[in-house]
Amino acid sequence: MHVVRKQQPAAQEMIVPTSPKQPSKPAAKPTATPRVKPLAKASPPSPKSLPSLRFYHSQSLRTKTLAVLTSLEKAKERTQHRGALAEIVVELTDAGMEYYFLRPLKVAEAGFFVEQSASLGIAATTGVLASVMRSIIGGMDDDQLLSVCSYIRQLMK
Repeated sequence: MHVVRKQQPAAQEMIVPTSPKQPSKPAAKPTATPRVKPLAKASPPSPKSLPSLRFYHSQSLRTKTLAVLTSLEKAKERTQHRGALAEIVVELTDAGMEYYFLRPLKVAEAGFFVEQSASLGIAATTGVLASVMRSIIGGMDDDQLLSVCSYIRQLMK
């Protein structure tokens, strides 16, 4: 058996036995496996228990959203409605960005150049987000799709 001396903080030494056949390696830190709850089983907190800040959108978007949610929830093959759900999520995201970011600029009379710059920036950002959202929702199974529908309905109350 070989003995390797390792320097410890505060000038202490630690003796670590090693096998003569293998070079000594630093001990690997144990890794903890994070516990993650599946999204399909997660439910939103009670609306009354937390403060909220919601946005208004058009009646036509609300009608379209409810139609897509209802169609998906009643379908036997829910995965066939992934695209429609993804498009609704994208449209709701666009409406929220306009409501929370672009409208305040208009109210503040920030000016045409600022408003146009912000609009272009938001369009570029939501374009990237839309691609990610379509990809994620496009890979969901029936239970996950129902969970997203349920969450959207909860937000609509």
